[in-house]
Amino acid sequence: MRWLAYLAGCLLAGVLVMQLYFFCQIAAWQVLNPSSTSFMRAERWRLCGARLWGCGIERRWVSYDDISRNLKRAVIASEDADFVNHPGYELDAMLNAWERNKQRGHIVRGGSTITQQLAKNLFLSPEQHYLRKGQELAIAWMLEFWLDKQRIFEIYLNSVEWGEGVFGAEAAAQHYFKTSAARLSVGQAARLAAALPAPKCFDKTQYCANVRVNFKAKAGIIARRMGAATLPD
Repeated sequence: MRWLAYLAGCLLAGVLVMQLYFFCQIAAWQVLNPSSTSFMRAERWRLCGARLWGCGIERRWVSYDDISRNLKRAVIASEDADFVNHPGYELDAMLNAWERNKQRGHIVRGGSTITQQLAKNLFLSPEQHYLRKGQELAIAWMLEFWLDKQRIFEIYLNSVEWGEGVFGAEAAAQHYFKTSAARLSVGQAARLAAALPAPKCFDKTQYCANVRVNFKAKAGIIARRMGAATLPD
């Protein structure tokens, strides 16, 4: 029993140290920009393995003001219409996702806000299970504690995956439309926002075997909703 108590204490200490690391890292992002995310590092390893040169991912950080308002409105309209008002999570969406998952017998939806998506992208794996969801909520709380909504959205737009090895608004604008993130039109922005549930499939058809998303129709819906989107300005 003593050994079990010791092991349990070590595990608890490890979890607390990890939370402290997350908390301090996020605090630093009030003034510093994240150099990479867990998703970026995993994708680079998948694409490149141990190669250090001649391989990588597309990403270039741009400031919040250098990202088109069209794209900001499109992402809000698509991913999290109440982003500026909620505390980092939406209980109703999470409960609805819970009911849907129970009906299917496995996790098919997470009910995640933009803050929760950012928490996952920054620190966690794409695996879907309830322990990871709990950690995602804890990190989302830390993000909302340290950062204002505009800063959270700025980091999200510079970190989210938009295709195979394509991360952030600037890389996506260049990759798909040969333009800058600042110059995206309404139609272009709506198409990028439509890609977010399945960015690799949007980018390359070989990833579409298990994906059923009508990107064109979704982009049309997003474009019609963009005018009502509230931005964290």
